[in-house]
Amino acid sequence: MDLKNDIEENALEIIEAALADPVRVLREEGVKLSLYQFLELFWDEVSVDEFKGNWHVLKLCQELEVIARRVGSNTPKKHDLIINIPPGTTKTIICSIMFPAWCWAEVGYWMRFITASYSATLALESAEKSRDLIRSDKFQQLYPQLGIKDDKDTKSNFRCTKKDYVHPGHPPRILNGGNRYSTSVGGTLTGFHGHILIIDDPLNPQQAASEKELETANRWMEQTLPTRKTNKSVSATILVMQRLHQDDPSGRLLEKKKAKIKHICLPGQIRDYSDFVRPEAMKHHYVNDLLDPIRLGWEVLNELESDLGQYGFAGQIGQNPAPPGGGMFKIDNIIVADTMDVINSIVRSVRYWDKAATADGGAYTAGVKMSILKNGKFLVHNVVRGQWNTDKREAVIKRTAETDGMLTRIGIEQEPGSGGKDSVQASIRNLAGFSVSADRPTGDKIFRADPFSVQVNNGNVIMMAGAWNKAFVDELEMFPNGTYKDQVDAASAAFTMLAGKKMVRIIR
Repeated sequence: MDLKNDIEENALEIIEAALADPVRVLREEGVKLSLYQFLELFWDEVSVDEFKGNWHVLKLCQELEVIARRVGSNTPKKHDLIINIPPGTTKTIICSIMFPAWCWAEVGYWMRFITASYSATLALESAEKSRDLIRSDKFQQLYPQLGIKDDKDTKSNFRCTKKDYVHPGHPPRILNGGNRYSTSVGGTLTGFHGHILIIDDPLNPQQAASEKELETANRWMEQTLPTRKTNKSVSATILVMQRLHQDDPSGRLLEKKKAKIKHICLPGQIRDYSDFVRPEAMKHHYVNDLLDPIRLGWEVLNELESDLGQYGFAGQIGQNPAPPGGGMFKIDNIIVADTMDVINSIVRSVRYWDKAATADGGAYTAGVKMSILKNGKFLVHNVVRGQWNTDKREAVIKRTAETDGMLTRIGIEQEPGSGGKDSVQASIRNLAGFSVSADRPTGDKIFRADPFSVQVNNGNVIMMAGAWNKAFVDELEMFPNGTYKDQVDAASAAFTMLAGKKMVRIIR
């Protein structure tokens, strides 16, 4: 009986000690931490937010561990890894901040890393947090043998060191270990090699809308990065990103090297995106069709859809970056106002012109007047549209401005090239005395129309009754597959002017 009590008291003391100082107990017992355990233990060293676990966090940690263990044992890799997951799901903390530090602590201090993001600022921020973690008191208590080399200590390139106690009672020998080199996608990598290459968000949404930026990122991923591996048969590439375009780095690599890549694809919800889950067996982890009910509940997702638009939401949340097909605008949700009462609640108004230079039956010039109302809804007053030569078009634009009045701001699309600049400057001179500005839109027409379509589909757009209604609504209904897109272009740009926000929202 006394022995049993002694055992129970001893166990209680161990438990109390572990609760009071878990790091000391882990060190004394020589416990090896999994990446998930490491993440949970050191979370408060890199984030002020409370740690919130979820099944996807454990899954990502397990997948990264598999890669690290094979590299650590110099075993030929089975695959590179692509992770497609929505922003706001802890992907950067797991992959770019915690993972390299855990590898040095639990796998091999000699491992070399190359890490990159779409901007150098983001890449360096993750590197700095990882470096600060290693320097933290908690980390040093558990891994006192590891440190950062004094003369190799910058955010862009720092080296791990290890204390080697060869002779008891004598100062340790300092062994130089692996390094972490961080850069932007497209940046220089000459002279650097890595056992593990981590690319975290190689593009942002604005870059994905630019063919030039998209091609730059793909070329760097395909031609520069593969040459930076220390051992082509062992070194692994980890690409983690939200889908932004059909031909983004994820799409390109999956098309070219599908058999050599393990693809983890986790949409934010599976009511609409069930077909895109990879591996499919992961669907059973979803709760109420949600990947992460705590971080990305339905209320949050609905707000994101309003902010991102259909196109942006499908890519960033659904991991399906295909442009919406016909039916992008739910025209039955447009409210028709047949009285002038709504005019009394106007906050501000704009008229946006999408110009065409011909009068031969080709493209139309369209000017859409739109206002934002006190209740947050948007009112389309009218559309002025026609096929005019240059002189006639400029006369119509000026006459319309005079009718709209001085309080209506004017936006005019500037086409690329010197001709587009000359044309918009001529229009601005023609409108001297009015509040007018040139606009240089980016991205394709679907991308630009996306935010406006969300407002239409949610019943937030009112249209004044008029003879122009049918042509306007017909174009919305057929977009993007209709013959003409000038009214949609002008309306979408007018909405963007009123909303006062970027065409896309970047979330991480």
